[in-house]
Amino acid sequence: MADQQQPELTEEEASAWVREQFQAANKYLAENGIITDRVLTKESRYLVPYVAVWKFTTQDRKELWLVNGDVPTDVVGAKAAKDAREALRHIALQWQLKAQAIIDDPKAQQDDEQIKYAQYLVSRAEGIHDAVQTEKLWQ
Repeated sequence: MADQQQPELTEEEASAWVREQFQAANKYLAENGIITDRVLTKESRYLVPYVAVWKFTTQDRKELWLVNGDVPTDVVGAKAAKDAREALRHIALQWQLKAQAIIDDPKAQQDDEQIKYAQYLVSRAEGIHDAVQTEKLWQ
C-alpha cells in the first residue's frame, strides 16, 4: 500500500470514500450484532482510498477498532491497541496468523478458494505493515 502510487482524489471524492467506509463499518457491526453508540473521530484514521481505521464505542460501553476499505473488514477490542496505528499492526498480524493456519491445514490445501483467501490476507497484511512503518502517514 505505502509504496503504491497514491491516486489523486479530490477532497469531495476523499470525503465520499470516508463516508462510504463509515456506512460499511456500521453495517458490518450491525450484521454482527454490535450496536454502536458513537464513533471517536479524533482517534479514527483514514489512508484514502486504501484503509480506514475507526474507533467505536458500543451501547454496552465497550470500545473497539474496526478496519475496512481495500482490506478485509475486521474488528479488535480497543484494549489490544492504544491507537489506530497499533490497531492496524495488530490486525495485520492476525491476518498473517489466519493465513498461516489456512496454509497449514491439509484440507484447506485442497481448496483453491481457501488458498486464494490466504494469499489475499497475506498481501493485505504486508500492505498494512508497510503503511504502519511509514512514519509520514502518522504525523
